[in-house]
Amino acid sequence: MKTSFYISLLLIFVTVFMMFAVFYDWIQLHVAIGPYYIHHWLSWSGSTFVAVFTPVYYWMKRNKPSNMRNLLRVHIFGNLISFMFVSIHFTQQISRPAQFYPDLGTGVVLYPTILLLVITGFITRFISYNNKRALLFVHKAVTLTFYLTIIIHILHGIGII
Repeated sequence: MKTSFYISLLLIFVTVFMMFAVFYDWIQLHVAIGPYYIHHWLSWSGSTFVAVFTPVYYWMKRNKPSNMRNLLRVHIFGNLISFMFVSIHFTQQISRPAQFYPDLGTGVVLYPTILLLVITGFITRFISYNNKRALLFVHKAVTLTFYLTIIIHILHGIGII
């Protein structure tokens, strides 16, 4: 568990560093790859991982418990890397100049949702306390919020709503 804890902390620190680097233009990710920018590709890959792997994780931990250790590692580290990708995109959006500032729309709900998923997941996994079941319930409820919000965010982003 110690190794997982330290790697998780490292990923969180790298995420914060990357957010600062994007915000202060130390690195430039507003570069097109095909029809979309790098930060969009990162956000989409991160969101897709969370959206696809979460139900797979839920199903596999109940039906293949022998793989639980590896599943948990993929869940923790995959979601932290996904959070980093989404954070980079969000930071890129909010750091745009006023004349090019985007309509954040559902992103204002989506980012705190994924942030809350990371916080509740981190506490549930690495911090000992008495009422873990209550926080696990919150973690699952926020996961549902993530799914509902990401669907609306995508539909808004492609102009359907």
